Amino acid sequence: MNEVAPIEGGKRGRRGGGRSANARGRGPAIKQLPWQKLVNNDRPTEPLPPEGVEAIHDGAMRILEEIGIEVLNPQAIEILKGAGATVEGELVRIGRDAVMEHVRKAPSQFTITPRNPDREITVGGKHILFGNVSSAPNFSNLDVGRQSGTQAAYQDFLKLTQYFNCIHFAGGYPVEPVDLHASTRHLDCLFDKLTLTDKVAHAYSLGKERVEDVAEMVRIAGGLTQEEFEAKPRMYTNINSTSPLKHDFPMMDGMIRLAKMGQPTIVTPFTLAGAMAPVTMVGAVTQSIAEALIAIVIIQAVRPGCPCVIGTFTSNVDMRTGSPAFGTPDYMRATQITGQMARYYDIPMRSTNACASNIPDAQGAWESVFSLWAAMSSGTNVVYHAAGWLEGGLCASYEKFVMDCDTLQQLIWYMKPLTTEPEDIALDAVKEVGPGGHYFGAAHTQERYETAFYSPFISDWSNFENWRDAGGVRTPERANQMWKNILAEFEPPAIDEAIREELEAFVARRKEEGGAPTDF
Repeated sequence: MNEVAPIEGGKRGRRGGGRSANARGRGPAIKQLPWQKLVNNDRPTEPLPPEGVEAIHDGAMRILEEIGIEVLNPQAIEILKGAGATVEGELVRIGRDAVMEHVRKAPSQFTITPRNPDREITVGGKHILFGNVSSAPNFSNLDVGRQSGTQAAYQDFLKLTQYFNCIHFAGGYPVEPVDLHASTRHLDCLFDKLTLTDKVAHAYSLGKERVEDVAEMVRIAGGLTQEEFEAKPRMYTNINSTSPLKHDFPMMDGMIRLAKMGQPTIVTPFTLAGAMAPVTMVGAVTQSIAEALIAIVIIQAVRPGCPCVIGTFTSNVDMRTGSPAFGTPDYMRATQITGQMARYYDIPMRSTNACASNIPDAQGAWESVFSLWAAMSSGTNVVYHAAGWLEGGLCASYEKFVMDCDTLQQLIWYMKPLTTEPEDIALDAVKEVGPGGHYFGAAHTQERYETAFYSPFISDWSNFENWRDAGGVRTPERANQMWKNILAEFEPPAIDEAIREELEAFVARRKEEGGAPTDF
């Protein structure tokens, strides 16, 4: 069943999230569902029979045994040697027995606890989590159009991330703030993230300094000793392979550093069928699994039992232009098949709410709905970019963020467990109304009508004449006003002033030291 855990009142970090009155004294900008630990009890869709799953597993093992993966990180190569791999230069091959020996050490479920322990999330099992759009270089809204990322826009998206209860974790930078210098950007960004949100935070695996600075800031924000920080997951990272069949230096480096501290990594190969992977979707998934498993072997060799996640970003390309396509039937099937493989290895799975549309239009909506349904039907545990993604990830949209959150709420409502008690079967109501009557005035309806169905905050259910007479406002325009109302009423979550000062001092010191190198 769904575990409902509203975050209201109490100790630190309880403000924000859309529960306070807005700055003009009105009620909340929208009516939203409470923060919930979601469980997807539906049986996953499994396109492949058991022998198909075995065929993909065998193919992935043969890639690792016979073809090999290029690993550009010397430390990772040494770890793989110790795990039983053979190495020729930077090409690594490893037998299936050694692979599976390490993969079996990965946990099937784990928790991540941020600075507000009431925002703890569970990864794995039947749990499903939604995160904000991440890593877009541009942002857009109906007022300013499309622009390069700024810190102000980055902060706006963090506020939306905190406000919406359907967003469970704060992923990478919603938009890259290019007005901040690259050497110290991570310091400003994590300070904003840890003070404007109290949800689980992410670190980019882009070199020693960025990973270790973020880990230290998360430790400070939680008021933790180093031992307490390393005793359980408090943050996470995501890495991508450089498909086909390659892992680069900085992502491997960050993954290894966090594994030593017991912090999880989501391993997400980026395989586009027909471009960076075979044109057949099962072939693309097979390659993706091989690229993911070798990274999981490294994690488990570094720290047995360290949490990790298999990610999928397998889709197809437009074979006329080479552009990536998302929310396609092929993308949906690839996601469902990867779900079968994740369950085969008993490791949690990540997928993505992706679309290729350039604006928050019907194409963006249907591609996102298909992507989200692929996540739901595949048994995905972690959904990246669940709100705000446009242009195949090149743009974060204010309006799309709001539109996606209404879609997410509808999926959350859809996952409500069903009961078949007498009051649900409602024979008394049927008897009361009888043949030819209506249920509007029935006692059963009157007792339940306010909470019987999901009520969207973005859709307009009025008839055409009423919609026209009210100004004919379209969905993106309604979303535009909503995000403005949300930002107007936003209150940051509470944080202990001593902790805030310690974070400020750490950021100032690391800036004086130069931050992180900007070339590798």
